[in-house]
Amino acid sequence: MISAPNHPQRLSGNKIFAAIAFALLISACSPKIQPKTAPATPARPEKKQDRAADEPESKKFTEATISMLLPFKLNQINFKAPTKAEVEKAALAIEFYQGFMLGIDSAASTGFNFKVNVLDTRDYNAQIESVMKSAVLAKSNLLVGPVYPDGQKYISNYTLEHNLPVVSPLAASLPQEFNNPNLISVVNNINLHVEKIADHISKTHNSEQHVVVLINPKSSDDEVFGGPIRQYFSNLKTKKFSFQEYASVFSMEMKLQKNKKYVILLSSSNKQFVTASIDKLVKMQRAGLNVSLYGHPNWTKQTYSAEKLQALNTIVSSSYKVDYRRPAVINFLRKYRQAYQFEPTEYAIKGYDIGLYFGNLIARSGPDFMSQITKHNYRGLHNRFHFVHDEKLGYINTSLMLLQYKNFALNTIE
Repeated sequence: MISAPNHPQRLSGNKIFAAIAFALLISACSPKIQPKTAPATPARPEKKQDRAADEPESKKFTEATISMLLPFKLNQINFKAPTKAEVEKAALAIEFYQGFMLGIDSAASTGFNFKVNVLDTRDYNAQIESVMKSAVLAKSNLLVGPVYPDGQKYISNYTLEHNLPVVSPLAASLPQEFNNPNLISVVNNINLHVEKIADHISKTHNSEQHVVVLINPKSSDDEVFGGPIRQYFSNLKTKKFSFQEYASVFSMEMKLQKNKKYVILLSSSNKQFVTASIDKLVKMQRAGLNVSLYGHPNWTKQTYSAEKLQALNTIVSSSYKVDYRRPAVINFLRKYRQAYQFEPTEYAIKGYDIGLYFGNLIARSGPDFMSQITKHNYRGLHNRFHFVHDEKLGYINTSLMLLQYKNFALNTIE
């Protein structure tokens, strides 16, 4: 059984109006939704000898309370004449909520009860402060959100004071930014991406034959990815690669070594810079350069020439890929379309995986579910969950994929 706000009214499958209807119905604390149940079988009267007089009755953990702190920003919507821009501000929260509730619904199908409180943070710390004063929050078994790093930082002391586990569902921030041992980081941070890529290079390439080159324009964004790469290869002791760094592919061209194979890591996701770099690498390859390219994780959300990326044997890391041929994905799509009358987004899929994983974990393990989080892995619709525990940083999902461009598509290779 689930306690949650009623689903929004669907208006001709139009996402904008569905979002508005949902916003009108959402409340700080959700009403009960009672499922239909079969008539109960009368209980057999208990005889005295059935149970020792001094035996305490066990109190089972049959209902969990989950509080969701999401940025619906309902105060910014003029419901008499809402604009598309106003409603789209709430889209992320609405889509994540809808997917999450389908996941919780699946977890509840075993008979376990959930009460889900839905609170609007408005992406505003003053509103989060108001939410923290609510008694319902302190009585929760699990918090989900806030979704943005600033909100997570603001609520950290509160979760520590009340010893509340809190899920960071969408932010790829480094756990060091929060120093919250109660934090559960679902999305892989950039250091995990670097480690995944660099380990693959070290494992699959010969250090005597290959030169590793970091192409790094060194903007602040580029250094987020480039800095850890540089550090990884400078600290590598078991398999020392020749490591070089250039601001561009063009500056590298004049210093190429004969009879060497090149592994190129591009730290940028600036589309103009990346496009020019890919074009140049293809020309160099046609001129005889033996090259393999590793790209920034953001490339999976951008559009580049699949033919050129494939020619360069391009590999990228990713924490998000959906195989639409999988029966589990097909079943989710069917349920989501039936419930909401439109296609699920990335946020809805992530919400479903998080709802199903934590719902099942709580239903299976009871109030001690956090002690079991590192023991239970999960293959979701978009990624796998494998949590490791750090006493200072909390629980970190370390599962990542490597994707390679083959047959003009991104294919999972690891």
